[in-house]
Parts: sequence; structure tokens; C-alpha cells
Amino acid sequence: MSKGILLVNLGSPESPNPKDVKKYLGEFLMDERVIDIPYAARTALVKGIILNTRPKQSAAAYQKIWWEEGSPLIVISERLQAKIQKNIEYPVALAMRYGSMTIKKGLQELVDKGVTEVFLMPLYPQFAMATTETITVLTEELKQEFFPDLKISDLKAFYNRPDYIEVLSNNIAKHLEGKTYEHVLFSYHGVPERHIRKRDITKSHCKMDGSCCVTPSKAHEFCYRHQCLEVTRLVGEKLKLTEGSFSTSFQSRLGFDPWLLPYTDRTIERMGKQGTKTMAIVTPAFVSDCLETLEEIAMEGEEIFHEMGGKEFTTVPCLNDDAEWVNLLVKWINNWATSKNVEA
Repeated sequence: MSKGILLVNLGSPESPNPKDVKKYLGEFLMDERVIDIPYAARTALVKGIILNTRPKQSAAAYQKIWWEEGSPLIVISERLQAKIQKNIEYPVALAMRYGSMTIKKGLQELVDKGVTEVFLMPLYPQFAMATTETITVLTEELKQEFFPDLKISDLKAFYNRPDYIEVLSNNIAKHLEGKTYEHVLFSYHGVPERHIRKRDITKSHCKMDGSCCVTPSKAHEFCYRHQCLEVTRLVGEKLKLTEGSFSTSFQSRLGFDPWLLPYTDRTIERMGKQGTKTMAIVTPAFVSDCLETLEEIAMEGEEIFHEMGGKEFTTVPCLNDDAEWVNLLVKWINNWATSKNVEA
């Protein structure tokens, strides 16, 4: 079989103008694994309310972080793709879950190059309905409809793999070298609490009581909250961070339903009010910098911290196209291609 790689990230609007942002948000928010309510209710919420108010606000945010080359997420992903391609003999395609760089186009690109076996690589360390699951489900649907003879295997959540934790920790240490910080905040993209309960394969383990995520269970294979907390714990151990000097929070909530706590913006506000003068923040739910990291955290987060009396706010970049990260992905690809365990 001829092998090929498909990297998949979230996506981005074509431009930061409100029309393109509205089109992108419409596709994103109408995904039943992002807003998981019945179709009629989702349509009323998204098309009747959100898309009448949010595109202008989001467009203004995109305009703040847009690069001359285009969307930061797309540019970074393309750089990552190019660096991986230089190090392996198999074709590497890039796709986005939302937007014009569709997964169908990515699969077709590989098929046109003679590929018959694809390694699907969702670029998310943790499993979540709104990230990894929506990618793998859509890819399977496309395979059944358009590429029935294509063999596809996928990279599972890699949040706790020692080699990933080492690369992530090294990246954080590198960017914090010489910086002053009293506290390191690990901020992850938020999801509604119901998403966690829906993916509890035991149907009984998840109680959202503060203990279930640290109590061993097979439910953790699909528990986003547990996987986020585990990244924080493992990196804290790797970097020898002292107890109380680091913590976890969740950003980017939408609507009025309960989302994972504590919230990042309120955590930053509270720490500033309590007298923290220097802090650093990392965003390990993403491997590529994007709107959520560049605007919501690096800009809005810093503004909140300074308003509350904080002095020095350090934002650690995502892995992006860091050489160690590229080398790790190349290792996983080669392990897959030679039929070895990807975790080896």
C-alpha cells in the first residue's frame, strides 16, 4: 500500500472581514458536536441569535491577530506541514475541519498522488467531542461516500505520552527562561460540562465532583477534563513546579449552560486582585497559536491582569513548528508507517 499523511487542524475564516467570519462561524457552530442540541434549536440559536451579533465582534478580534501572510493558524499549520514533508518520504496533506481547506480536499489530494492508506492526525492533544471526534467522524463519513477503498487509521489523543510531555515541557521551559513569574496558569479551551458526561463510557464515573478525574477509570480515555488536568500534572512534575505555583483553568465559554471551571478570565482577575504581580500562561489544548491564544489570552488576558494590578504577564507560545515538535511528529509517522506502535 502507498501511504500518506493528513494533518487536520481547526480552521479559520478566509479573511478577517465580518462576511467571511460569519460564514466560518456558521459552519463551526452548526456542527452538532460543537453545539450539541437538537437541530431546530441549534439553528434558531446560531442563525437567529449568534450570527446576528457575534461576527462583527469576532472579526474585530481576527483583525488584531491577522498576519500579512494570512490567518496565523493556517500559516503555522502550513509551515508545520512543510517541515514534516522534508523529513519523511510519504506525501503530507493539510486540511481544516472548518473552512475551504476541507478534509475531503485533503483526502483527494492524497488519493491523486496514489495513496491508498492514510494516517489521520488530528492536531489536538486531548480528546473532545468538538475537536478529535468531529474530525474522525466526518473523515469516516467521507471515506464511506467518496473513498470506500481508502484505508484510514488515526492518531489517538496523545496528552499523556512521555515524549509529548517532554517536548511540551521543553517548549515551556525555553520560553520562560529568564522570565519572572509567581504562578503558571495552564489554560485549556472550555467545553460544556454535558460534553464530559456524554462521553463517559461507563455512564456512572463522571460526577463533576472534583474527585472523579483523579480516580483511575476507563472513562478517562474520552474525558477531556481529566486529560487536561493530567497534562498540567505531568508538565508540573517535569518542570519541578512547586505545589500552589501552578493551576488549571478553562477559556472561551459560550452561552449560559455550565462550562468547565474555573474560568480563565476570572482566574486571572482573581489572581491580580489577590496581589499576584507576575504570572505566565500556557495553552496546551492547542498545538498551534490561533485566535484563542493570540487575542483572547495574550491580549485580553494581559489587559485583565494589568487592570487588576498585575505587572508582568508572560504568554508561552504553542508548539507551532518547533523543531522538537516536528521531530516527534515525524517519529510517530515513521512508527505508524513501519507498523510499530505510534506511542513507541
